[in-house]
Amino acid sequence: MSPHASKVSVVIVSYNTVADLRHCLAAIGPDPEVIVVDNASSDGSAAMVAAEFPHVRLIANDDNRGFGAANNQGMAVARRPLVLFLNSDCIPAPDAISILAETFDDPTVVAAGAMLLNPDGTLQESIAGPLTLGAVAAEQLRLGGLHYWRTKATLDRSGGNPITVDQVMGACMMIRPVETFDERIFLYAEDTDLCERLKKHGRIVYVPSSKVTHILGASSQGSHRWWAVAMYNRGKEQYFAIHHGPGALALCWLLNRLGAFGRFVVWGLATLVTLGLRPRFRSQAALFWRVMMAPLRGPHRPAHTRG
Repeated sequence: MSPHASKVSVVIVSYNTVADLRHCLAAIGPDPEVIVVDNASSDGSAAMVAAEFPHVRLIANDDNRGFGAANNQGMAVARRPLVLFLNSDCIPAPDAISILAETFDDPTVVAAGAMLLNPDGTLQESIAGPLTLGAVAAEQLRLGGLHYWRTKATLDRSGGNPITVDQVMGACMMIRPVETFDERIFLYAEDTDLCERLKKHGRIVYVPSSKVTHILGASSQGSHRWWAVAMYNRGKEQYFAIHHGPGALALCWLLNRLGAFGRFVVWGLATLVTLGLRPRFRSQAALFWRVMMAPLRGPHRPAHTRG
């Protein structure tokens, strides 16, 4: 038994990702306590966990409570001193959880995140700087690639050792449970909000020697892509409302809608130039039209409940 991994309760929120969830659970190993909170999946996720992983503690919600609220449910029943929030589409390397937990031997560390990798082994965005209106504007101007270079520069500077950062990604975030997720944020930016509050208790560190493959957005692709983009925008808006007030909320909302409008125009013009013969151009134009026209308070939350 790994003495460090045995200090960890892994909390996994699942929503219609049964195949990925199976792979995730199989990769975790026997040492941590594992808790799955299923947000009323309709693909048999909860039944799969009960049948194939009887050692896992399963909480099956009757409706989709959102990412933060479901993680809070898992954290409330966790029995170990460290909690790892792990997305259901993450595959931790055999020693990844133990390496993260070992970081907490330093009492100044309050949260730690792993190096996230794409399925092809390339580096994924693993950290983030402060969420500011300038950062939102840069993202809407298609400068989002700066996030990748921030992660890479931090990795190069770390020499493979843990290094203090502003935020690690909620896809794989281990914490001392001194704060909970703000349940006003249904999905996206809830990890940014949590890190903002965790920093009051200690250091947040990026641990590049802990490696986790992240399939990225498995539960928000396909026909739900527009909804995921709109919810991502809404999450940022809620963050600004909570931390900076209604003026910042309004500016973030405006930047998000202008960004969607600009993308709609670009993809719409591309559709016209190609006489509508490129289905991807049409679908992208339609996606950003829906994002631009989403309700003021963001898209409607999933109506699905467990039947």
